[in-house]
Amino acid sequence: MTSDKVTKMFKLKNALKYLISLMLAAVFLYIAFRGVDVKKVFETVSNASIMWIIIFAVSVMFSHLLRALRWKIIISSVKKDASLKNLFGSMMVGYGVSCVIPRLGEVTRAVLIGKWENLSRTSMFGTVILERIIDVIFLGLAVFISLIIWSDNIYSNFPWLKSALAITAFLVVISFLFLFLIIRYKEKFYSILIKIIGRFSTNYAHKAGYIFDMLIKGFLSLKGVKNYLLVILLSVLIMLNYALSSYLGFYTLGMQNHHLTFGMAWVLMSISAIGVVIPTPGGVGSYEALSKATLVLLFGFGESISLAYAILTHIISYILFIFTSLLSFFILNKQHENLFKVIETDLEES
Repeated sequence: MTSDKVTKMFKLKNALKYLISLMLAAVFLYIAFRGVDVKKVFETVSNASIMWIIIFAVSVMFSHLLRALRWKIIISSVKKDASLKNLFGSMMVGYGVSCVIPRLGEVTRAVLIGKWENLSRTSMFGTVILERIIDVIFLGLAVFISLIIWSDNIYSNFPWLKSALAITAFLVVISFLFLFLIIRYKEKFYSILIKIIGRFSTNYAHKAGYIFDMLIKGFLSLKGVKNYLLVILLSVLIMLNYALSSYLGFYTLGMQNHHLTFGMAWVLMSISAIGVVIPTPGGVGSYEALSKATLVLLFGFGESISLAYAILTHIISYILFIFTSLLSFFILNKQHENLFKVIETDLEES
């Protein structure tokens, strides 16, 4: 197969993935808006409290600052003095890209931090994968806690949650087992797995080898009991802050008179986070559908205000991601380009 054909196949494959992603978003948006008074929804959104919107936005950004700090701890064995500013900036650029093209943001942030901190892009992508594994584990725990908090009718309204939890638990166990085998029996396990995959496809064997290498580098970057404990602590704080953001979101639309509790915010955060995991551009549609369903079915809110909550909180987060990603890219990239020019000049003069 010629290089032109490979390129065309790659572009066609990516275009198909993006089309499926858009179709998923459209389906979920239809589910979210079905039977709802759209005019009333946007009237409710337009009357939102500016003060509480600002407080909500600060809380959202603080969550991502905590994520950047967690990432710094994960890569501390690779580069102890990695800039928190660069980590936060590359992460926000990645989120901005993911708002348009799902999952491409993960690659973007790994490439940028590799460039800005002069680190291996492969190892940085490995740390991003490790972060995602940690996120899946804590999301599973968050949903499990939600079942304890709201045990009465959560399964009856969301029957798929039981299957989702079972699948998540299975994936977590498999991930741990897989990582243990890779690290404990690296060469032997690696060679056996590549040989098995190679019998079906040489191309897939090469891809698998590259992915294994990233996983190993990413997982081995987190070292030391202290760092493990710090990562766990920060992951808990991140989830708590996400729940706090969900709680503050109620105040933006004056929903606090509905006998709110932090437990309600935790349940909402847990279920709506599943919507963000679904591969739609920036979680569009899936977040709205699950947030609205949770507010209506579990907490008894009206459909219009529930959808207004979902739209408003998502729009705020979306704008924050896009604005911060553009600002971070242009400022940090410019700073590093100037630094590279200074280094090149010094080298020429010496």
